[in-house]
Parts: sequence; structure tokens; C-alpha cells
Amino acid sequence: MSQDDPKTLVSTGWLAQHLKDPDLRILDASWYLPDAGRDPRAEYDAAHIPGARFFDMDDISDQRSDLPHMAPPVEKFMSRLRAMGVGDGHQVVVYDGAGLFSAARVWWLFRLMGQDNIAVLDGGLPKWQAEGREVEDMPPVVRDRHMTVRRQNSLVKDVTQVSAASKLQDTEIIDARSAARFRGDAPEPREGLRAGHIPGSKNVHYASLLNDDGTMKDPDALRRVFEDAGVDLSKPAITTCGSGVTAAILSLAMERMGKTDHALYDGSWSEWGMFPGLPIETGPVATGDT
Repeated sequence: MSQDDPKTLVSTGWLAQHLKDPDLRILDASWYLPDAGRDPRAEYDAAHIPGARFFDMDDISDQRSDLPHMAPPVEKFMSRLRAMGVGDGHQVVVYDGAGLFSAARVWWLFRLMGQDNIAVLDGGLPKWQAEGREVEDMPPVVRDRHMTVRRQNSLVKDVTQVSAASKLQDTEIIDARSAARFRGDAPEPREGLRAGHIPGSKNVHYASLLNDDGTMKDPDALRRVFEDAGVDLSKPAITTCGSGVTAAILSLAMERMGKTDHALYDGSWSEWGMFPGLPIETGPVATGDT
């Protein structure tokens, strides 16, 4: 697979070359954990890639749920994107201010909604700015555009499905959190959650899939990371993390590798760790501590 694939990942050079394309739409999907002390909307207002719209992941979510930024209802997704001027026939490129972090979640969300003409900007805004490329502080001119949505339910799993996969061991459950959180040695950033991991799951910390400059490793290197963590890539996969954000980095990596039988556990540890009736494992495991 080439570096530039408008359905998964594109380089800063590719985006610069296509920046003036009439059917290109760029989304700034920056989002940070509360302890990062960063305001993504304020950063967007100060400087963004020319023409970028701000995608508010917490707003474009299912706010009926007590869990953070769960996938929104189809109607809400359609209306929000239409108001942003993003719709049918557009090639979308999504980036974030961390390099490659929350943008993957929005890539997965578009895929969930049946939109596959979307790619993540490899290295994100930090790489774009490090290369001295143009940014602006002006809001884009937006014209409504209809979007046809066909939700792909196979790309998302709920707690019941994940519990069944954990018991049957017929699917690899892959956790993107740090090894310390996976083992239960470090406290969860969200109050009230137990520490540990879903029984039988494997640990692939999302950062292990990235190069030092925040870009994603090549497909062969990605495959080695998963295999070194004890993941059987011949099985279907479910990705999980703290709240369904970095799990999408694992999903994007598998898609880059050509593995398409993967889904994301949207509730992730925010849900599993909350309910005392769900089993957990702690401590080191034979494989998977990356």
C-alpha cells in the first residue's frame, strides 16, 4: 500500500498538493484529555490549515448517553455535517493538533456512517507547521451539502458483544491504553472506574504504532507490533481503549495493513470499568504488554 491513500492516511505533501481541490473538505478534529490543559477550539480559532472546519467530537456525539463522546445518532451526524458543508462527493481529510490522536476517531466515525472517502493527515498539524506550511485564522465559507448516511453496524460493538467475545475467545480484543493502565498499576483518569483490562484482551499501546514524528509506521512495521503483542491477526478484532478515541488508531492501523474484519468497542473502559458485574483481569500477562 502506498503512503498516500485517500481512504486511510495521506501525507502533508499530498494535502498541500490538493489543498485547492473544489471537493476537498478538511476537518480539525483536535480533542485532548482534560489533564492536557489544552483548548482545541481556541487553538483552531488561532491557527488552522486553510479551509479547515472545526469538528467538535463532544458535540457531535450521543449526548443521551452518560458515556463520553459516544457515536451520535445518524440524523444528528447528517445535520451537523451538512451545516459544516461536508457531504456527498467530498474527499475529507481530518487532522488534529497532537499529530495522530483524535483524528482517527473521526475517521472511524465517518466509516461507521458509511462514508469511506476520508483520510487522516499523517503527522497532523504539528508536522504541517514544522514544514512551514500555511495556516490561517479565518473561518471558511460554508455552503450546505447533503450527506447520504448508511450506518455500518458491523464496525461497532456494544458491551454485550464484547462480553461474548471475551468468553468465547474467537475474536481478538485489543486495548490501546498504556501498559500500566492495562495491568491495573496506574489509576484511570476518569473517576469511579476500576483498574485492569477485559479478560483475554491484548495490549497494543497506540503510541507503539507511531514514529517519533507522530506519523504512523509502515504496514509491515505495524503488523510486527501487533504480532509481538500476541495478537492473532487471522481472527476478527475488536479495538478498545479508555473512551473509544485511541482505539480508533488501532482500527486505522489495521485498515492500513489490509485487515478489514475489525470493529470498535464504543463504550470502552469508560463503560466496562464502571460496572462491578463485569469481570476484569489485572497484572502482567504472558504476551501483550507493549
